[in-house]
Amino acid sequence: NSPGGSPVQSRLIFTRIRELAREKQKKVLVFVEDVAASGGYMIALAGDEIIADATSIVGSIGVVSGGFGFPELLKKIGVERRVYTAGENKVILDPFQPEKEKDIEYLKSLQLEIHQVFISMVRERRAGKLRDDATVFSGLFWSGTRGLELGLIDGLGDMRQELKRRYGQKTKLELVTAGRGLFGRRIPGVSPVSLEGAASGLATGLVEAAEERASWSRFGL
Repeated sequence: NSPGGSPVQSRLIFTRIRELAREKQKKVLVFVEDVAASGGYMIALAGDEIIADATSIVGSIGVVSGGFGFPELLKKIGVERRVYTAGENKVILDPFQPEKEKDIEYLKSLQLEIHQVFISMVRERRAGKLRDDATVFSGLFWSGTRGLELGLIDGLGDMRQELKRRYGQKTKLELVTAGRGLFGRRIPGVSPVSLEGAASGLATGLVEAAEERASWSRFGL
């Protein structure tokens, strides 16, 4: 249940699931709830079967990089940006400087490379199931119903009912959650934050929260 994220982390999760499947000689069933899009769908590819609700969102096979630009804001509030580097491209895509065409071109070249890796994963894992449709790798996303037609998933349903149908009504699902310490914090613990870094951390957190909310809202959620 994810709208996406780091392609590296998504691939690491995918790879680990496939390693465990081979090691334990187990068939992997992946169940989609609200969204398995972009990096979320990359993880779903680890399944030998992917099952989604008819109203789930699947796909978004593409690469996105987003951010904010603040160069005009700095001028208005009287703040001067000072950056000193060794290496002419060290501050590429700095949000406090005007965009440069060469920076955008370089970023897009990286995106195309990553996109090709994603496409190769889909073609390999969905071989013989994927429909020959030009829109599949365009970054579009679909409902579970349409995803089934395109071959992005293998069936419609939900985890509880599907597992009981396959393995009997006495089948029990075990919820796996992250461990918590004495005071309820997740393990591993929370890194300490210095006072001088608190303000910048708060600003970063607000931006990250806004970006996360935007990523979900793309799919109407």
